[in-house]
Amino acid sequence: MAESTTAIFKRSLLNENPVLRQVLGICSALAVTNILTNTLFMCAGVLFTTAMSNLVLSIMRNIIPQRIRMITQVAVISAFVVIVDVVIKALSPDVHRFIGPYVGLIITNCIIMGRAEAFAASNTPLPSFLDGVASGLGYSLVLIVIAVIREPLGFGTILGIPLPLREIWWHQWTIMVMPTSAFFLLALLTWYIRNLLDKKKAGQK
Repeated sequence: MAESTTAIFKRSLLNENPVLRQVLGICSALAVTNILTNTLFMCAGVLFTTAMSNLVLSIMRNIIPQRIRMITQVAVISAFVVIVDVVIKALSPDVHRFIGPYVGLIITNCIIMGRAEAFAASNTPLPSFLDGVASGLGYSLVLIVIAVIREPLGFGTILGIPLPLREIWWHQWTIMVMPTSAFFLLALLTWYIRNLLDKKKAGQK
């Protein structure tokens, strides 16, 4: 039986969150979350690519020969990543200079490849599109939470805007600018969410 829209979003945002529960897409979580603006661009790119590639691959699912399935998936995903790369470069060259190399890696992002293979290949277009949107949002939610912590502590800003008390009391936490901080924050967030969900399941039993 096909999943409802609510079930798709609940699964991707919480129960099977691609970052917290499946430990996918970790490289960008460590690399681009020290500045919230960069994070938002990356999240938008992944969400767009996941949703659109799921949609297209679902439409094509009955005409793609099994022996070239993976190659076709990579080709479709690559086309949308090129669009994302061009759009980011046009909208914000400064952001593109920082996250450009990681935008290219969206092609091999396990979240996108995984949803294409596990869901879009065997479901109709609309649920596949919604699954892509939900998976992209699940990924984005984690990265945004980490960025909202790292940027203020590392730079004393949010979205590049100095915090009100920055000049009075602020001392930069150098570690928050480094990928190491994202690693520890991600670990703590993963532990907290998994513990919360496990307690919820235990309570239901």
